[in-house]
Amino acid sequence: MGKLVLVPTPLGNLEDITLRSLNVLKNCALVLAEDTRTTGKLFHLLGLSAPLQSYHMHNEHKVLEKTVERIAQAAGTVALVTDAGTPGISDPGFLLVRACIGAGIEVETLPGPTAFVPALVSSGLPSDRFVFEGFLPLSGRDRAERLADIASEMRTVIFYEAPHRISRTLNDLAVACHPDRLIAVTRELTKMHEEVWRGSVSEAA
Repeated sequence: MGKLVLVPTPLGNLEDITLRSLNVLKNCALVLAEDTRTTGKLFHLLGLSAPLQSYHMHNEHKVLEKTVERIAQAAGTVALVTDAGTPGISDPGFLLVRACIGAGIEVETLPGPTAFVPALVSSGLPSDRFVFEGFLPLSGRDRAERLADIASEMRTVIFYEAPHRISRTLNDLAVACHPDRLIAVTRELTKMHEEVWRGSVSEAA
């Protein structure tokens, strides 16, 4: 029976790929990729040539059963990668891992790049206790409830946001939270123009 290995890929700086990840990607039978074009570019830069198959949030429910069957029948390792970072963290991966476990397939996860960890430790905010929220709901009651939860949360809260929505989200946080609550906004992690802005939510807005 084959094995599924979750392989983190660099957030932007190619030097963040681990030797262990490279070894798995060099020797695997198949790579499931969130975007085969993005992974194809990464493989070209790293000199890798494993076969790629599309596996992303828009098709994972449709192809899940067949993908699990293919992993079970694989003559070796099948790797799962996303466009950047660790699979399963606000990216596809959870459903496949759960299905593989249910089918008795071995699942291995390699350590490596994950955006929220460097964002947290570089923020200057308490990192002994924190909660990861992923992406906020886009609108409506779900968003309002999540913002209220964040406002009452005593631990450091980490969440992701798209660049074109950051202004709106910062304004919503300034309304929901105490105006002096501290915040750090991080972008372009590991890249040439990495930046961390620190201050209050009202100043951020």
